[in-house]
Amino acid sequence: MPLSFATDTTDAIDLHIVSQQDASAWLDMMPPATADWARASGFNGGIGQAISLPATADFPALAAVGFGSESSRKRGRFALAAAAAKLPEGTYRIASGLPEDQSETECLGWLLASYRFDRYKALTPMKAQLLAPEGIDLQRVEAIANGEALTRTLINTPASDMGPPDLEQAARDLAAQHDARIEVTVGDDLLAANLPMIHTVGRAADRAPRLIDMRWGDTGPTLTLVGKGVCFDTGGLNIKPASSMGLMKKDMGGAAAVLGLAHMIMATGMKLQLRVLIPAVENSISGNAYRPQDVLTSRKGLTVEINNTDAEGRLVLADALALADEETPDQIISMATLTGAARVAVGPDLAPYFSDDPSFVAALEAAAAQVADPVWRMPFHDPYEQMIEPAVADLDNAPSGGFAGCITAALFLRRFVTASNYAHFDIYGWQPSAAPARAKGGVGQGTRAVLDALDRILTK
Repeated sequence: MPLSFATDTTDAIDLHIVSQQDASAWLDMMPPATADWARASGFNGGIGQAISLPATADFPALAAVGFGSESSRKRGRFALAAAAAKLPEGTYRIASGLPEDQSETECLGWLLASYRFDRYKALTPMKAQLLAPEGIDLQRVEAIANGEALTRTLINTPASDMGPPDLEQAARDLAAQHDARIEVTVGDDLLAANLPMIHTVGRAADRAPRLIDMRWGDTGPTLTLVGKGVCFDTGGLNIKPASSMGLMKKDMGGAAAVLGLAHMIMATGMKLQLRVLIPAVENSISGNAYRPQDVLTSRKGLTVEINNTDAEGRLVLADALALADEETPDQIISMATLTGAARVAVGPDLAPYFSDDPSFVAALEAAAAQVADPVWRMPFHDPYEQMIEPAVADLDNAPSGGFAGCITAALFLRRFVTASNYAHFDIYGWQPSAAPARAKGGVGQGTRAVLDALDRILTK
């Protein structure tokens, strides 16, 4: 079910958003008995608090939620969403207390709090609905919410129902929704199309590898999004241990992220020419699986020595990036659940990214702060280039030593983009435990920040 605001109703309940510093003064405005009850219930404006106050002779029925303090809000996101699920069933109208500069983000959080992944199990829907307050772009907020919901659902779906053909169908459904054009190259046709590394990584699986190529828009600057679509990663012949394989359904999180972002772009009608490239594969084991010490020749002509078949994501991305670069779009952005090193560096909450473009960095950082979608810049550190240069080929897909794993992966990808502006996101794509507006499970990272920054990125 699409995430949406409530339709207007005459019996909407006034909702007051009360910060901790304003809580005492707000309660003093209430009837004494009501204020005493609220205080006895422990309401002090803390994040996650919610109370419903019955009508009196002097006051209509209303509700209040805590908004915390400035310092407590810095320790999390979506303060309004923290209380939304605790409100009784009804439609609510924000009556006071929501800062104008945070209105869209907090209302988005409310919509995201109502997200449920219920494909395999019935779940209780959130009972409280919100009327869009005046001053926010309702359609934009709903488009962002549903783009994020698409990303979450794709990641949450297990590989039994989200293999390369299923990911292709999700892209086709999105293309049909927005009148986008789509082409898909499957199986051995990848070799004829000079996409050899996508074919090599995916050839051992019983579901054929493919490259999904979607286009939308005919005017404006050009943007190409490339998403890693490894629908399940066993590690290949360098097989993962069970502890590392448990979440590999999310290894197509980059593809899920760029499809969610593509929905946001298309649903908001941005004036640009969008291309989405997704190499969709499974990294499996069979008699024709690629091997350690194999040397592959990429679309770009660069040779790659395979020192770990579990570093497959950069291989499929490399062919897709080389293809993207041939058109020299104004901006290429790749997103991938690429390295454990990125998670060790910044944890699951931040989206690490790489860019050498000061204007891209400035636009993204400003947007990330504005829309509560945190990112962290990592370096394309040129002295580490030698770490990805083995003796027998142009590139090494998995340098030994264990140092700077996310940086060397990013440097590897950068070798395949030589004519276009390029930025890379090494995302986690998973919320380890429930948080306001973010249920445990798949999650988008960096996409809302990119969306907000695109106008500045593409018009520099």
